[in-house]
Amino acid sequence: MSATMMYAAQSPAVATQTTRCTVRSTAKPLSGLASQKSLTSLRSSTSHVKHIKRSHRNVIQAVAAPERSDSVKETTIENDNKYLLQNYGPRIPIVFTHGEGCKLYSTEGKEFLDFAAGIAVNILGHSDPVWAEAVSDQATKLAHVSNLFHTVPGAELARRLCEVSFADRAFFCNTGTEANEGAIKFARKYALSVAEEGAEAAHELVSFSRGFHGRTMGALSLTANPKYKDPFKPLLSGVHEAVYGDLASAAAVIKKGKTAAVFIEPVQGEGGVFPAQKEFLVGLRKLCDEAGCLLVFDEVQCGLGRTGKMFGYEHYGVAPDMMTLAKPLAAGLPIGAVLMKEKVAASIAPGDHGSTFAGNPFVCRAALTVMDRVEDAGFMPHVNARGTQLLEGLREATAANAHVKEVRGLGLLVGIELDVPAGPAVTAFRAP
Repeated sequence: MSATMMYAAQSPAVATQTTRCTVRSTAKPLSGLASQKSLTSLRSSTSHVKHIKRSHRNVIQAVAAPERSDSVKETTIENDNKYLLQNYGPRIPIVFTHGEGCKLYSTEGKEFLDFAAGIAVNILGHSDPVWAEAVSDQATKLAHVSNLFHTVPGAELARRLCEVSFADRAFFCNTGTEANEGAIKFARKYALSVAEEGAEAAHELVSFSRGFHGRTMGALSLTANPKYKDPFKPLLSGVHEAVYGDLASAAAVIKKGKTAAVFIEPVQGEGGVFPAQKEFLVGLRKLCDEAGCLLVFDEVQCGLGRTGKMFGYEHYGVAPDMMTLAKPLAAGLPIGAVLMKEKVAASIAPGDHGSTFAGNPFVCRAALTVMDRVEDAGFMPHVNARGTQLLEGLREATAANAHVKEVRGLGLLVGIELDVPAGPAVTAFRAP
């Protein structure tokens, strides 16, 4: 039984300052977070905020310097275990107080190298001073206003996303699973708009083996893992699962007049870091065109520079009709997006869908800071260089390990596949 042990998702924007750390850390099995050293003072780690206004720096220093680290850790873990819903257990017994770049710091003053990036969220690393300044500035101006009104950050973010992608329109929400829920609704509304008079509109959906699209009911219906799905059945009807990478399997379930949309990750993340083959996505695009259904790319994890291009689909020369984004878009603040072609947008009327907090100026200002960084001319070349370094370093470090089947990935989305269950190895790495 094979299993992918983990993916190493170094934050692209902080890779410059961590070149040595990346190579050295790959000389031993990766645990997602590897303890590096003990710090003499938590307060000393706040020196990275020197470019932030003094008033903000004082606040950060006050938060980052607990009086008794052992007491803070014990109390935090006790409160988590007593009051929080235990849907993420067992949590690793570490309490982080702050971060800087690719490093995280615990209550004990230990420094950790972050290879998980908040599960592909912290694209600018931790406590990026430019991002922090922008968010702080926006918080003093306008954090939220009803979607009945226009805001500068929201309009500007929509423009920027459309101009760097295939899309004509953008819809904002709060998470990746919300983005996929929205895309499901938009696909069905589009199918209704193009259905022949008197005919039943196409409503079925197609997703793929190993795929992950979220945990709310519609997105969960598209997700492959039965561990996530089975306790919550019955789920959305009319969803068919094809084999990832197998065009014949996809062709068997994509039906003209029946299928509204096909959902796929160009590079699967949770499923084991599987980049699609170009001929597969080209063929899938053709199948969707022939069936008159929409092709939806879920780039919640692989989008926005993670793979060394702005979007994962750019590796294949295949454009979708819709695309969902989230995780790194605001570098740690909650935002999701659905990008779409005009033909899809034209089918959506006021009142068809909405979200109270979607696209508020606070998170959109944060996302604009991310866009500034990823559109910088040196960003993608650096991601590719560090990704190659990481991939080659991991392959060299694991070459003598008989249980390592493959090290694969694109850019800074990299996974190690084992020929034994990965769970015990991950548990061992998590031990204090």
